[in-house]
Amino acid sequence: MQERHVNRSKYFKEQEFTSGKYILPFIRDVKEIHRDTSILEIRCGEGGNLVPFLKIGCQKIVGIDLSKGKIENAYRYFNELKSDHTIELICNDLFNVSAENIGQFDITIARDVLEHIQGHDKFLKLVKTFMKVDGKFFLGFPPLQNPFGGHQQMCESKFLSKLPYFHILPYSAYKFILKLFGETEAKNEGLLKTKETGITIEGFERILRMNNYTMDKRIFYFINPNYEVKFGLKPRISWKLISSIPLLRIFLLPPTTI
Repeated sequence: MQERHVNRSKYFKEQEFTSGKYILPFIRDVKEIHRDTSILEIRCGEGGNLVPFLKIGCQKIVGIDLSKGKIENAYRYFNELKSDHTIELICNDLFNVSAENIGQFDITIARDVLEHIQGHDKFLKLVKTFMKVDGKFFLGFPPLQNPFGGHQQMCESKFLSKLPYFHILPYSAYKFILKLFGETEAKNEGLLKTKETGITIEGFERILRMNNYTMDKRIFYFINPNYEVKFGLKPRISWKLISSIPLLRIFLLPPTTI
């Protein structure tokens, strides 16, 4: 586990950095953003991804997250920004919220969320109800077979936290290794659930088609933009040859889609 996983203020600032440098420009390529653009982030955590939208003057920004502690942190961090604009943060499950209550949005964001959702098809259908007719949905997620697609970087064991791909072992073997290296029951439960809810690129594309989504833009990264602030690595977009071969891309490349 890295310091960023327990130092939530640091994590908030890292999210702000990556969102401002990569997510905002990515979305702007397909959707104009101005003060009247409305933003919804699903499972926003402390809301760091939303800061760049606040700073450019977006008037309606809403974040939803299940964690009361993260929402409380978010309000504290946003208060420290002393912005002239406000943000609405909701502590709830998206499945318990309706567009009748919070409205529809120009831009919906789900960053590193899809791999934690139980019922991807149901989730993507629900998201559509929060989108305006010309709205855009930004998705970024690590496919299940990526080197750290099981989020094993969260492990307490320094060895396991740096060990790629072992999460794709059979369920029983994966569980055994986690216990062998002394991971707590709570940690094991979370990691095993991520293994269960993880999604492949092909599975994602299939669900998009089933729900009549169309892709305006997609990037496959060999080195994810997240790694710039985490490890000081410059993001690298994959070669087209690798991203065009399913067997290679599912093991190497995390997609960013809108």
